[in-house]
Amino acid sequence: MTQVDRPAMAFGWGAMIGTLGGLIGLGGAEFRLPVLIGLFRFAALEAIILNKAMSLVVVASALPFRAGTVPFAVVADHWSVIVNLLVGSLLGAWLGAGWAVRMKAHVLYRVIALMLVGIAIVLLFGHDADGSGVPLMGGIAQAIAGVAAGFVIGVVASLLGVAGGEMLIPTLVLLFGADIKLAGSLSLAVSLPTMIVGFTRYSRDSSFAVLGRNRRFILIMALGSIAGSLVGGLLLGIVPAAILLPALAAILLVSAVKVWRHA
Repeated sequence: MTQVDRPAMAFGWGAMIGTLGGLIGLGGAEFRLPVLIGLFRFAALEAIILNKAMSLVVVASALPFRAGTVPFAVVADHWSVIVNLLVGSLLGAWLGAGWAVRMKAHVLYRVIALMLVGIAIVLLFGHDADGSGVPLMGGIAQAIAGVAAGFVIGVVASLLGVAGGEMLIPTLVLLFGADIKLAGSLSLAVSLPTMIVGFTRYSRDSSFAVLGRNRRFILIMALGSIAGSLVGGLLLGIVPAAILLPALAAILLVSAVKVWRHA
């Protein structure tokens, strides 16, 4: 059975992962990548490119759907944080996409898995979920750390075809002291241009043709993703921040297991 023979499954997985993206502020790609490879049987690099396309849909739709709880004006007030991270992430995204088309990624996957576990532990035991978090540092040190973190996240996002929210949100919470709901929207604002840069770089590789060969599959999963993003954005105003932080940690742990196994 081919990918296009399972439209309901494509829509369903798109909706579930889109809901996660809208609620938490993720592209959901760490979950989608194992699904694209294990369930829909795409080759690794093709799955990464498809994953990037689907994550782009989720990120682009989740940001406005979350605006009822986190208005655009609030996000815009933190423009300096967005720019700080983008300085590194855009360069990282371009370089990472270039490396992805010619490197063996199994070691990188395992390093990322261990890093996700570490971030989850820090989030669970090292930070309050009530929005009263204090930045780890300030001034020039914070700016340098933000550029460095953005670069690493940009590289990882391109190499795995992800939006990078699982790492962006903890960075925003821990380094900049943002509350979890604001961090989700700021993460989407950083992810969108970062993903576009990586996507542009991927377009130079022959594997990019996978998008043309699977237009129907992409459309169906994209529609599911948009529907899920809407549901997740609506749930954001209902689910308290005290639940979101442990939920993010759990997502990080599950993602770590999936990425490790993918290696």
